[in-house]
Amino acid sequence: MYIRFVIDDLDEDSQERLGIFHAVRYLLDDGKLTLSEEEKMNDVMDWFSENLEKPNRLSKSRKKHSVNKAITWFKDTALNHINKMWEIVAVLKAYGCAVEVIKTERPGYIVYEDDFQIAGEPFKETKT
Repeated sequence: MYIRFVIDDLDEDSQERLGIFHAVRYLLDDGKLTLSEEEKMNDVMDWFSENLEKPNRLSKSRKKHSVNKAITWFKDTALNHINKMWEIVAVLKAYGCAVEVIKTERPGYIVYEDDFQIAGEPFKETKT
C-alpha cells in the first residue's frame, strides 16, 4: 500500500495535486506561522531532509528535457515518515488548509524507489 498527503493546488508539470510539503512551505514563506510553529515545521522539514532521499528521477522518459510527471508516495512501512507527516497536517489544518490522505495499491508506472517511498507516473485510474 502507498500513501500520499495532498492539498488541492496542482503541480505545474504533473497536473496532479501537490503534496503537503508545498503547503507548509507556502505558510513558512508567507510568514503566517507563529514562532513556535515555524520552529517546529523547520525541524520537521530538516528531519525529512536528513531521513528521506530526494528522488533522482520523476519521469519514465529518459530524455534530457522530459516533463516530470511522477508523483511521490510513502510506502505504508515508512511509519516514522508518516508520523512526521501527521505533524505537518496538524499545523496545516490549524490554518484552514484542507489535506486529503490517499491510499492506493496502484500508484502508477514506478520510476524511482527507495526504502521509504516510490515515485510513479500515475495510471489514468490512479486517484491522486
